[in-house]
Amino acid sequence: MEEKTFQRIKELTELQGTSGFEEDIRSYMRTAITPLVDDVQQDGLGGIFGLRHAAADKPRVMVAAHMDEVGFMLTEITPRGLFKVVPLGGWNPYVVSAQRFTLKTANGNYPCISSSVPPHLLRGTSGQVKVEDILFDAGFESKEEALAFGVLPGDTIVPQTETVKTANGKNIISKAWDNRYGCTVVLEALEALQKETLDYTLIAGANVQEEVGLRGAKPAVTKFDPDLFFAVDCSAADDLTTTNGTFGHLGEGTLLRIQDPGMILLPRLREYLLDTAATHHIPYQYFVSKGGTDAGAAHTANQGIPSTVIGVCGRYIHTHQTMFSIADFDAAREMVIQVLKGLDASTIKTIVAGK
Repeated sequence: MEEKTFQRIKELTELQGTSGFEEDIRSYMRTAITPLVDDVQQDGLGGIFGLRHAAADKPRVMVAAHMDEVGFMLTEITPRGLFKVVPLGGWNPYVVSAQRFTLKTANGNYPCISSSVPPHLLRGTSGQVKVEDILFDAGFESKEEALAFGVLPGDTIVPQTETVKTANGKNIISKAWDNRYGCTVVLEALEALQKETLDYTLIAGANVQEEVGLRGAKPAVTKFDPDLFFAVDCSAADDLTTTNGTFGHLGEGTLLRIQDPGMILLPRLREYLLDTAATHHIPYQYFVSKGGTDAGAAHTANQGIPSTVIGVCGRYIHTHQTMFSIADFDAAREMVIQVLKGLDASTIKTIVAGK
């Protein structure tokens, strides 16, 4: 991996923005996308996309990451100055406690930690934890002091983590790889395609609010009306104890998602992806998921949009620390670039027609 790419990953993953509060990531994406496209447009919820225009009668292809990461929204300040929250996105309650966060307010950002109960005080109890039971602590001594610092219900709390490489140089540890992976790939693909002539209009960028119900994809595909939709997203690895009968193994290539609760990969689209991988010797692995992506929202939008995911897997997603493979990222990036290079109006027509 080139140092430029690692630095881009580090910058994007260390940025903080949970669902509905993606402004820092959107600003980064706007700055990076603008010199690579003909124009940049934003939908009503805040998704941002760069367009490379073809003739009006040419098909339209959309490549979409999502900007948001899982986090929390502050719902109540207790008399002692602690915070009750609701999760934004899916959290395992057992990974929330005793972690460092950033409390983002209109007055500025403040360090914050999540509470934990010492084992001494759990004796005689069930020991079970719910997110709603975990308090967040920014060190304020009262509700009045928190309010004086500008803290209000509706503020967000986001993980704080440094992005680093593992000792062997083969993996990276970060937060928010779901889905700053997609943001990184979109930028790298646009750079790689700068000198390519495309036989379609390319719409490439990132949606908002994916982690809270695939909300951002819906206005985006309505606005841009693509003929094909490619989500670029990170999924959960399942390889800690075995790779026999599980999906998502670090180091085995990009994910070819064939089914999840919201999407079935259409035959002609699968055929195109397999041909692309074989032609360019791109390692891939089949993937079946219990969770969905923006492709699930896109493919039933408008009059129906053939959609798929070009993904990577990561261990421990939706936590402070995700581990992912540099080789998998390289494979996914190459897959996105070659898929977009290989598409033309005739191929898109065949995929959409399904015959």
